[in-house]
Amino acid sequence: MSRLGFYFDQTRCVGCRTCQMACKDVNDLDVGVLFREVKTYETGSFPDAFIFHYSGSCHHCAEPACVANCPSGAMFIAEDGTVQHDDSLCLGSDCLICVSSCPYGHPKYIETKGVTGKCSACKSLRDKGLNPACTDACITRALQFGDLDELEAAFGPGLTNELPFLPSSGETSPSLLIKARENIQNGACREKEI
Repeated sequence: MSRLGFYFDQTRCVGCRTCQMACKDVNDLDVGVLFREVKTYETGSFPDAFIFHYSGSCHHCAEPACVANCPSGAMFIAEDGTVQHDDSLCLGSDCLICVSSCPYGHPKYIETKGVTGKCSACKSLRDKGLNPACTDACITRALQFGDLDELEAAFGPGLTNELPFLPSSGETSPSLLIKARENIQNGACREKEI
C-alpha cells in the first residue's frame, strides 16, 4: 500500500497561519486547541539573523507512538495508512497516554468533549475526493497531501523529515516530506513568539 503524508515547502511558507485557521474551522476546535500549528523560529545572529516558519500537525507516522501506547485502541492506523482516532473508545482524562507519548505533541485533549482529538488529514473530506482543508487554504501552496512517493517525485531530491527543532524521525518514522530552508539545517533555532 502507498504511504500517505504531508509535504511542506518551508521556503514558500510566509507564516500567515491560514492553514491553522482552516484546520481549526473544519474541526470546530475550541479556543486553545490546535491540530495544525504554525510556529515561527529565528536563527543566526546580527547581521545574519532571520526568521522562518514551520506548519506542523500529526505526521501520520508509520510507527506511531500514540497507537503503540494507546490502551483502549482509540488510536489506530486506518486502511489508508493514516493515524486515526475513535472518540467512542477514548478513555479521555483518565488516560492521556497518546498525548504524552507523541514526540511531536500532536494529539490534544479536548476538555469540553472529554476525549483526545487529532488531525485526521481530513479523512471525511478525502473520502469525498477532496483535499485536507489546510492544503487547500494555503495561499502559497506550501502544503500538499498525498502519496509520499508521488510527492517526492514531484518536488525532487533533497527533501527531509529532519529539522533541528523536531524530534529524530527514527523515533516514529513520520509520513512527512519537508523542503527545508538551506540555512537552518545546521543552525541553532529558537522559537519566537509572534
